[in-house]
Amino acid sequence: MTTIASGTTVFGRDGLTRDALTVLQPGFPGTTAPDWLLRRLGEGLASVGLFGRNIASPEQLAALTAQLRTERDDVLVAIDEEGGDVTRLEVRTGSSFPGNHALGAVDDVSLTLEVAAELGRRLAACGVNLNWAPSADVNSNPANPVIGVRSFGADPDLVARHTAAYVTGLQSAGVAACTKHFPGHGDTAVDSHHALPRIDAAPAVLTERELTPFRAAIAAGTRAVMSAHILVPALDPARPATLSPHILTALLRDELGYDGLIVTDGMEMQAVAATYGIERGSVLAIAAGADAICVGGGLADDDTVCRLRDALVGAVRSGELPEERLADAARRVRALARWTANGDGRPGAPAERDRSGRTPSADGTGVRADVGLIAARRALRLTGDEVFTPLADPPFVASLTPVANIAVGDETPWGVAAELVRLLPGTRTGGFTGEDAGPAALAAAGERRIVAVVRDEHRHAWMGAALDVLLAARPDTVVVEMGVPQAPPRGALHIATHGAARVCGRAAAEVIAAGPHG
Repeated sequence: MTTIASGTTVFGRDGLTRDALTVLQPGFPGTTAPDWLLRRLGEGLASVGLFGRNIASPEQLAALTAQLRTERDDVLVAIDEEGGDVTRLEVRTGSSFPGNHALGAVDDVSLTLEVAAELGRRLAACGVNLNWAPSADVNSNPANPVIGVRSFGADPDLVARHTAAYVTGLQSAGVAACTKHFPGHGDTAVDSHHALPRIDAAPAVLTERELTPFRAAIAAGTRAVMSAHILVPALDPARPATLSPHILTALLRDELGYDGLIVTDGMEMQAVAATYGIERGSVLAIAAGADAICVGGGLADDDTVCRLRDALVGAVRSGELPEERLADAARRVRALARWTANGDGRPGAPAERDRSGRTPSADGTGVRADVGLIAARRALRLTGDEVFTPLADPPFVASLTPVANIAVGDETPWGVAAELVRLLPGTRTGGFTGEDAGPAALAAAGERRIVAVVRDEHRHAWMGAALDVLLAARPDTVVVEMGVPQAPPRGALHIATHGAARVCGRAAAEVIAAGPHG
């Protein structure tokens, strides 16, 4: 019997070991597949996760996914491509799609479906067939540091109808949706990348608020659901959702009737890793009802894959993890892989044709290629535009920059500066942060008109203080809010974009340079 060595442990290449590999969704470094990853695909690994570090261009990504499929033709290629602030396809330029909060602000479910279908079409064309999106979290806590504009909004019914539309649109392109973060990450003030958040809501509130969008996603046929690393005492006072049989099996499977794939959020996130460790956490997650272990945002090497594989196999052999539970998890992974490899799920499958009568895109998919810009323009909310005169001279763009959300990453550009430079050549720009941001920006601007760009002003006292300084000295300052617009609008013109994607910046810059759209 051929064996696989991992450290001092040797396991047979049998069904148990294959199942343990099958339930893993690891990441890897680089823009081509490393030898160890191809080898593991041959041994039973069924999924890989892609991040910004793996993508240089659509052509390169298509070549990478083709390389993966030479080893396993039904491999699940997953990505965290929400559009808006969280993009991997356009990590170095910013997204062509405005993101959930902008879509929720427009509140046109046909537009949300169209945006998701176009995003799915682009993913499928690159060979990606599983998207860790959409976020179905109801952003009920304005202080939420990790969800924010990734949510469609704070109203459960609005979030539900747009979640369902997004799932339908994405999957019409043959890309499986992974609705997240179950049972809902919206009412938190802690980022689970750093620590374990706790939601102290009553069961009735959870049922009517957090669970409503997930019911809609299940009814829409979402192929996957991602668990949240959050503690919800009303559902399980002891374990976070990812590790809780009460939440994953009793609630999601039995009560809500969901029968698709359950994927964990990243297991190296501190909410789990710092308290349970990734090996123990992975065993507990599978035992609780999860089917796929997402890992690789930070830990992206063969050693991690082998450690998790060995932990799962060891847990089965010790009796801690029932073998049938691991086998059932692997079966669900393979079932989704079959869906993506056949019919609607084949890589590159065209999106469902649009029935709204809108002008189809040039490639014949029935979806407008510029739908992201259309959505971003419609999402703008302007205050003071009745008396605003478009800028004739190049301004100074003062970006008041907060610490980047880990899910977003600090490598993705944001703001309106690049677009204003394009529309008004000679525009100068600067980034500012902290208690001296206001005076520093004022000094750097000189006599130029100031465009102050903020992101979640209501969450950052220093940002509000900086705006106080700028507006006191220069009341003609234009303010662009690219986060959740909670603070009162102010400035000669206030533009709420409901997202910080490149396309949101373009829509705002057009207004500043040319005036509101008709």
